[in-house]
Amino acid sequence: MPPLSWKVNEIFYSIQGEGAHAGMPAVFLRLAGCSMGCDFCDTKYAFSGGKEMNGLQILVALSEYPSKTVVITGGEPAEQNLPGLISALKSAGHIVHLETNGAHDSDVSQADFVCVSPKKYVSKEMLKKADIIKLVVSQTTDLEDLKKYYNYENEKTTIYLQPESNKQENIDLCVKLVKEHPSARLSVQLHKLINVR
Repeated sequence: MPPLSWKVNEIFYSIQGEGAHAGMPAVFLRLAGCSMGCDFCDTKYAFSGGKEMNGLQILVALSEYPSKTVVITGGEPAEQNLPGLISALKSAGHIVHLETNGAHDSDVSQADFVCVSPKKYVSKEMLKKADIIKLVVSQTTDLEDLKKYYNYENEKTTIYLQPESNKQENIDLCVKLVKEHPSARLSVQLHKLINVR
């Protein structure tokens, strides 16, 4: 049987700019491919293409960086063999964080941290597996519909509201919503504010 491989868009070292671990250094493993294709996506370049890499090649690339925390992102990681990738990273001693739109239910039990950011549609099972549910908010967001995600909050799962594109009007709306729902948290895109990738 041939070794497992994944289509990788890029691997780079930076800081986490969003959510619960904002400011933390991590290696980003961006997989290629996403069938959802949201208009506001800031990584449209990862919708297709990618370089085929097997587990060993990925691990060699990751070894160039000092952080053992790897953020699997995309594109949409769950459109590839996500459990196999998480397992390979964990076997090599990495701390694995995952960022997914949650549209595809996947075994993420080995991941250390799971961020589900729902877009057009989302699996209820994936919402139950999330450590954080990150909701992108803009002036066109249906605020009543957004409240359904609050039902998934518990001692494990926290809601983060993220202003689309860091626009001031969206930040103001998120601040208002967080103040109305104090168990939620604000997540501005720190990496864009400080101008790093």
